[in-house]
Amino acid sequence: PAAAVPDVEPERRGSSPGAAAGGPGRAEPRRRREPEEPAPSEVLLQPGRLELGDVEEDQVVAVFVVTFDPRSGNMVEWCLPQDIDLEGVEFKSMASGSHKIQSDFIYFRKGPFFGLACFANMPVESELERGARMKSVGILSPSYTLLYRYMHFLENQVRHQLEMPGHYSHLAAFYEDKKGVLHAGPGRGSSLPPVYWLPSIHQYMYPEMKITHPAGCMSQFIKFFGEQILILWKFALLRKRILIFSPPPVGVVCYRVYCCCCLANVSLPGIGGTIPESKPFFYVNVADIESLEVEVSYVACTTEKIFEEKRELYDVYVDNQNVKTHHDHLQPLLKINSADREKYRRLNEQRQMLLYSQEVGEDCSPCEEDLFVLFFLEQNNRIFQTLLEVSASQDKTLTAEHARGMGLDPQGDRSFLMDLLEAYGIDVMLVIDNPCCP
Repeated sequence: PAAAVPDVEPERRGSSPGAAAGGPGRAEPRRRREPEEPAPSEVLLQPGRLELGDVEEDQVVAVFVVTFDPRSGNMVEWCLPQDIDLEGVEFKSMASGSHKIQSDFIYFRKGPFFGLACFANMPVESELERGARMKSVGILSPSYTLLYRYMHFLENQVRHQLEMPGHYSHLAAFYEDKKGVLHAGPGRGSSLPPVYWLPSIHQYMYPEMKITHPAGCMSQFIKFFGEQILILWKFALLRKRILIFSPPPVGVVCYRVYCCCCLANVSLPGIGGTIPESKPFFYVNVADIESLEVEVSYVACTTEKIFEEKRELYDVYVDNQNVKTHHDHLQPLLKINSADREKYRRLNEQRQMLLYSQEVGEDCSPCEEDLFVLFFLEQNNRIFQTLLEVSASQDKTLTAEHARGMGLDPQGDRSFLMDLLEAYGIDVMLVIDNPCCP
């Protein structure tokens, strides 16, 4: 039964779907793939234009310990490999405000890599340490989709580091076992490894959709935002820069970033060639301001209130449950309309049916995470399928009837539809009147 996502999945070796779809199976050494036309089962899917074979990259490129020193502040205490650039990781893996909490976990981006760090704070009778010892133990990987496998290991290791500082043998052995070899290969020069977005969602891969989320993170997301997930869905589909503010602990907020990204999946080939790739940045702090300035699309979270004033860095600011935007042309998207309420009702109805099927013990019932992802995937595919059909028709005219068929409110979603057509470069003519009165 797939009612809960296991903490550690069994490793899939050479017979993995990745291997079958042309990607490197883990039983054999990696070889550079020659450029070729993707096979039908390997269509490049939005939002990340990933090939199916790229999904399961199980490799760790660094392991590190960060400590808070009362005199020097946050610092990298130990790492492997010793020559890796970890500048800024000491702040990413120990969120500002962490001293107020006992433990946390943090997902973040570092250059082309994704990181997961577990933080813990232990009271000590030491004047030198001002009564508290704080450390984080973390790893970096080219993809974030498998980082959660190592959560328990990292939680145990940070406790070990607090109780027995300076003993790194378990971490060194872990790195030797898991380290990934990142070689450029001929013709790639010094190009960085690709940055992975969401695992591709494909009808044939449905059983393989167990990814980063712990069981229950989607239902928490729905309970937390309620109907407002439909507002976030529109902004995510339009690839807006979304910044979520929350005080620590930050782990649960990193999952909100992930859930937000799950709203924007589209599995139709040919969609999104012109739209920027959206990226989950997870936790960001003031040290990331420079890199965020050049991003045209991302979803991130922060514990630093200063970001709210830096409006040039984001389009949508989420302060706990309050979703807001400073752009006038996006204001209409903040209003919940009748079609949004209907979608929210349907989503909850499907969740109730799922809970019932799990209670009566149906073996094949999917987990709630899959239901959530597929609900929005199907919704998005329906919208783009209709838009593509209309753009291929002779008169290219999109009517109120089309809008209703896509599950949208012809009036309430008019602004969203216009933004969508512009963002994705779809050539249709909107003939839905903009009424001057309700």
